[in-house]
Amino acid sequence: MLLAHYVGPKGERHWPLPGGKVEHGEDPFDAVIPEVAEETGCDGVVERLLGVDSKVISAADRLTPGLPGHQNVGIFYRVGITGGPLRPEPNGETADSAWTLIPDVARLRRSSLVDVRLALTQTLPATGHVDPVLVGGLIQL
Repeated sequence: MLLAHYVGPKGERHWPLPGGKVEHGEDPFDAVIPEVAEETGCDGVVERLLGVDSKVISAADRLTPGLPGHQNVGIFYRVGITGGPLRPEPNGETADSAWTLIPDVARLRRSSLVDVRLALTQTLPATGHVDPVLVGGLIQL
């Protein structure tokens, strides 16, 4: 699994999936490959839609204190990497990226979305939706 190493403004670190938010008016499908390239340096192609996940994130669970709660809708794709060297995100929050063996993912401080992605990959639900993945917050320790 290709993971990005996030380093926040206060030095906090965890491993999320490469990705980002979809801008107003942007098709999520069209946002995937540029986000992967921006954060990892890799070129890719969308192979298939894996599914959709929705979470309500309380103000207390926000990574940035003082911001209100919100709903996060994640759209998960399987992306085939076609080339490009792994590299840090230029002027960004991704310090590096790494190919990580699935058994090793459980030992990382990671975004809960990594666990949702694993569940979608392992089950490939026909509906594109898995039961909530309970990981104890936005970051799994």
